[in-house]
Amino acid sequence: MRRKMKGRIADKTEKIITLQSAKAEDVEFSAIEADHDDVEALRRSEAADKRQLKEMFDNHDNENEK
Repeated sequence: MRRKMKGRIADKTEKIITLQSAKAEDVEFSAIEADHDDVEALRRSEAADKRQLKEMFDNHDNENEK
């Protein structure tokens, strides 16, 4: 976060805006530079996504059966 004037402290709104813009940044995954922990995290993330989708579809099917 850049300060507008030297010595000036950002207020809460400025900090929130900076944080929100940082969260929206895309991150590129490089399999070549990834270490074992990165690859494991990617696998776990994909597995969690599959579980979440399965749960969503199962709940949707159950609602339609009623």
